Amino acid sequence: MECGMRGQLEERESKIMSPNQSTAEVSHLAVDIGGSLIKVVYSSSNNNNEADDKGKKSSNDCVGIPNGSSDYPVLCGRLHFAKFETSKINDCLEFISSKQLHQCADWHHEASSHDKNIIKATGGGAYKFADLFKEKLGVSLDKVDEMDCLVAGSNFLLKTVHPEAFTYIDGREEYVQIDHNDLYPYLLVNIGSGVSMIKVDGDGKFERVSGTSVGGGTFWGLGKLLTKCKSFDELLELSQKGNNRVIDMLVGDIYGGVDCPKIGLSSTAIASSFGKAISENKELEDYRPEDISRSLLRLISNNIGQISYLNALRFGLNRIFFGGFFIRGHAYTMDTISVAVHFWSKGEAKAMFLRHEGFLGALGAFTSFESHGLNDITTH
Repeated sequence: MECGMRGQLEERESKIMSPNQSTAEVSHLAVDIGGSLIKVVYSSSNNNNEADDKGKKSSNDCVGIPNGSSDYPVLCGRLHFAKFETSKINDCLEFISSKQLHQCADWHHEASSHDKNIIKATGGGAYKFADLFKEKLGVSLDKVDEMDCLVAGSNFLLKTVHPEAFTYIDGREEYVQIDHNDLYPYLLVNIGSGVSMIKVDGDGKFERVSGTSVGGGTFWGLGKLLTKCKSFDELLELSQKGNNRVIDMLVGDIYGGVDCPKIGLSSTAIASSFGKAISENKELEDYRPEDISRSLLRLISNNIGQISYLNALRFGLNRIFFGGFFIRGHAYTMDTISVAVHFWSKGEAKAMFLRHEGFLGALGAFTSFESHGLNDITTH
């Protein structure tokens, strides 16, 4: 598949349509402006693909909310998703302007009139780029708390969209049926530039219990320095062709190729990420970029999986959901996280992933246009 990660992402995020919508008006728009990526969620009231950008900028995905909800009018129609690099924010502004996404349609509800020049926004960039949005688009950013949005977006997906959550075991996605009456508590691990680990106890009830600065920004930043890759997706593509064992020191390298059953480690377990570079008389240019990116991805994914399980164990949580655009629906990433959770839990816990993993914050900001709950919303 020539399109690589893009193809995997589109395939994984299948469309969920809403029936019997007649007009093509865009209603609302929300953005999550992170340190690395801008995530955009907007709605239209029909099933037309015209509003999606089918180029490099958009994930071309949508979620439909059949028949809307009288308690939650903003969620009528179809949701669209797009993403941009934060360093190329002008591309995002041009996209919004060209599609007139900031021109909110009137849904004939009392609150709609004063929403017309407002975009719901979350993430650090909601503060950093507020003046730029006003200058370029003539809109104000209504800033919504980042943690509130992550949790609201996650709860929305888990309650409303099926299939949404899945495990990734032995190369297979297996979708999980979520019991809405037995959803809480759970651990939400959002992997963006950094990582936040949030204990979710209910709608609007949560606590950020841990995190790590070793996340997607680390992978991209170190990868760019070490391999000269120009983008996150290029780095992921490169990792698919690599062999981390060329650079990582394995248990077998230390113990002469044998397992260490007393401490529960096989000969193929990683003893030290990048450890072989210590003893080899090589310069950076002597290593293949493919192997470096593979080792780096393995290091970060393993670390996140282990820390996540230890925090779940700390609070007695059985469910761990992983989100954030670090994952990208990438098989090796999901497999590494799953194996780490399985290993450290001795098979008692499973990592679960979300199809719309990277849009939790933007979805949460989008749903904040109305303050009502999501219990009455259904999908086919």
